This record gives sequence, C-alpha cells and structure tokens, in this order.
Amino acid sequence: MTTITLVTGGSRGLGRSTALSIARHGGDVIFTYQSRAEDAQAVVAEIAALGRKAVALQLDTGNVSSFPQFAEELKKALQKTWQRDTLDHLVNNAGHGDYAAITDTTEAQFDRLVNVHFKGVFFLTQTLLPLIKDGGRILNTSSGLTRFAYPGYAAYAAAKGAVEVLTVYLAKELGARRITVNTVAPGAIETDFGGGAVRDNPEINKQLATITALGRVGVPDDIGPMVASLLSPDNRWVNAQRIEVSGGQAI
Repeated sequence: MTTITLVTGGSRGLGRSTALSIARHGGDVIFTYQSRAEDAQAVVAEIAALGRKAVALQLDTGNVSSFPQFAEELKKALQKTWQRDTLDHLVNNAGHGDYAAITDTTEAQFDRLVNVHFKGVFFLTQTLLPLIKDGGRILNTSSGLTRFAYPGYAAYAAAKGAVEVLTVYLAKELGARRITVNTVAPGAIETDFGGGAVRDNPEINKQLATITALGRVGVPDDIGPMVASLLSPDNRWVNAQRIEVSGGQAI
C-alpha cells in the first residue's frame, strides 16, 4: 500500500525537497504551508507530475490552538483523497530563523522560536498520534547548532535541543505501537531560511565551506532524499537517534 507522509513546512526549502523526494520514492504527501499558497500549489503540481498524490493544507505550527481544527481537515483530506483514516509518517520540519545574541534576544523572539520549534512540535505530534498508524515513523528536524555553537543562535539551538530530547521520549513511549522516532540535524544549507544568509552571502558561505569536511555548504537536495530514505522499510530498526546531515561540518 502507498505510504502517506505529512510534512510540515513543505512549500519551500528543506520541506519542499523532502516532499518531492518522498514522491520520487513512490510515496504520497500531505504538506503544510503557513502563507505561501501559490508556492504550495506549485509543489502539489510538481508531485502530481511525478505520478503521486499531494494535498497542501494551511497551518501555523506556532499556534497550538489551531491544531484540533487542523486534525479535522487532515482527516477529511485522508478520506477524500485516499479513503483512509491514518497516515504513515509525520515529518516535523516547519521552522524559521530569528537570531540574536543572548544579550539582545527579546521575549517575543524567544517565545516565537519555542512556540514553533518545540511547543508546536510537541503538541502537533500529540494531536496527530491517533492518526499515525501503528508501525509508522516520526522524524523531527533539529540543527547542527545543537552540537556546535555560533554566537546569535542560542535561543534557536536551545529549542532544537529540546526537540532532540523529546524525540528520545517519544521513541520510548511509542515503542509499544512500533512507531520509530528520530531526529535529523542539518548543517548549514543554502535556502531562504534565516534571510538566506548561507545562500546569499558569499563570505558566510565560504567561511562555512572551509570548516566542512566535504568543502562546501549543503543544498536542500542533500537533506530531502536522506529524509525520504530514512522513512523507507530498510531503516525500520533506526530509532531514538540524532542523525546529523552536515557534510562533516565543524569536526
């Protein structure tokens, strides 16, 4: 039976690459977007061109109060498009960058980062657990910044560190349902994330490339295919792991 994967933040960057890679591996995709409806429909069309089914649903992953309604919309999409009541995989990918030194970080910045990157992941997963089939997969997106430190990333990295701990506890508590839970931690990637600094600033790009074993920074398609492969049956025994995908950054 075809797998159905929900990818949050699937209209751009790593989420888009993940959604397309899953489709190339023969899976169908439901993905969320926050505000870029045009971009989302373009991804739906790309997936359809690969011969797979896709549905785009709007969601602000930092707004926990919206999750019950989102779950209802998800149920309707599953029934309408696949005549199913469950999905196979959840990829918690949605996120944003908001960087400042510890001395300059505002409470509003901190709250937004925690709400999207930790609280949202915790409670969206909780809300959707009844819809994830036994034997399914959950993947949480973290960051290489939980291993190596750069000034200005403290609040963001701390929220991601919390997700890594949550991953282990989810794996423990969901083991009876044979649901595996892992973390993927990308290194520096050329996307529009964080204002596109890694992609658009040649000095930053070069600096990060020089401290990466493979001699360059990453691109989205270094991450999406890896996520898709981790969802395959071949990786059924990988559980409660933090898997860094950084090309050997800062080693």
